[in-house]
Amino acid sequence: MPVLDLDPLIDDRGTRIIVCCGAGGVGKTTTAAALGVRAAERGRRVVVLTIDPARRLAQSMGIDSLDNTPRKVDGIKGSDGGELHAMMLDMKRTFDEIVEVHADPERAQAILRNPFYQSLSAGFAGTQEYMAMEKLGQLRARDEWDLIVVDTPPSRSALDFLDAPKRLGSFLDGKFIKLLMAPAKVGGRAGMKFLNVGMSMMTGTLGKLLGGQFLKDVQTFVAAMDTMFGGFRTRADATYKLLQAPGTAFLVVATPERDALREAAYFVERLAADEMPLAGLVLNRVHGSGAARLSAERARAAAENLDEGRIVDQGGGKAELRGSPATKPEPSDLATAAAIPVSQAAPTAEPAAQHDDDTDTSTDPDTDVDVRHLTAGLLRLHAERMRVLAREQRTRDRFTALHPEVAVAEVAALPGDVHDLAGLRAIGDRLTAGRMPSA
Repeated sequence: MPVLDLDPLIDDRGTRIIVCCGAGGVGKTTTAAALGVRAAERGRRVVVLTIDPARRLAQSMGIDSLDNTPRKVDGIKGSDGGELHAMMLDMKRTFDEIVEVHADPERAQAILRNPFYQSLSAGFAGTQEYMAMEKLGQLRARDEWDLIVVDTPPSRSALDFLDAPKRLGSFLDGKFIKLLMAPAKVGGRAGMKFLNVGMSMMTGTLGKLLGGQFLKDVQTFVAAMDTMFGGFRTRADATYKLLQAPGTAFLVVATPERDALREAAYFVERLAADEMPLAGLVLNRVHGSGAARLSAERARAAAENLDEGRIVDQGGGKAELRGSPATKPEPSDLATAAAIPVSQAAPTAEPAAQHDDDTDTSTDPDTDVDVRHLTAGLLRLHAERMRVLAREQRTRDRFTALHPEVAVAEVAALPGDVHDLAGLRAIGDRLTAGRMPSA
């Protein structure tokens, strides 16, 4: 599979937006933060927009908290004016700002106090994704940063981010909304008469289902928002086109697991269908081994031989009793070295006959048994690791067979969580290495 080289992407001044997308729990937030740190330290003015409620991004960047305002990250070793800012989307605050900017003060206050609006802005399905699109459009319009890195929402489906403008348009164009907007469009006493007559049948039915006050709140909200609906649709369409522009690059993030790569494949196909620029796939938490030449089968066999007090004759492929002559193994071969009796594997520095005292230099049988058991355990751990590697390779091969044109950057799994800038730099180094070296 082609290797994804990310340094040229973030160095290219024509790249203005990088969108990290994928299923939940695959490392999108860490990937976005690591790219932001690396780009800033290579001279870009970067803002990272995260929608992750876990607030890991703030912690890793040494910031007490993130909110709807970009905050500068200290400790960035940037060159040529490189800076990093970070922010976390406040869905409700973004919605409030839209109302305050695009409505006159009196109408804005009426909307902000409306109970239906308060419910809609706090948790209506798709609102978070749409507000992420709105915030992206706002950041791009300010032109204060030359690179925006977006960490998409942890939605049930990674496609919700792309579908948000379409869903909002469907909501605003729905028959129910148009019916509620009709009295406001008529206006004056005629509108009130229409409301009293035309809404009576619907109120009688929906009022029983939803409650009369709720229905009134919805209608009041729609009447107040009527002049803003066109603006929502226009901005959503503009942001959607921005995502299709040449200056945008999508990175699909996944782990080498079946479900995550299935979602990644689906997203790759969707991006192609929507003519959105895909840079490639970031494959996080890829496992490796420095002893890949030792297969799982050989490691298990060696562990069994150690447990049974035997050694392995690698030359003839035969198991012999402990203490029998055996072909001298290659030192680099873990299975062979592990299977040698301790008395042979760790000889004393000098022959026993040259000792001046009568100290017994023979191997302690109990120590011998402990070492053999420990070695057998390590061999079994290695066998399990090799099974994991084989499973991950099969999963990657299936994705590559479906999408051989997609460039891939493999990121080696870290032994612990990322919690500071040093950890994000380490992730950045792994991201830009492209592919894990072969063992």
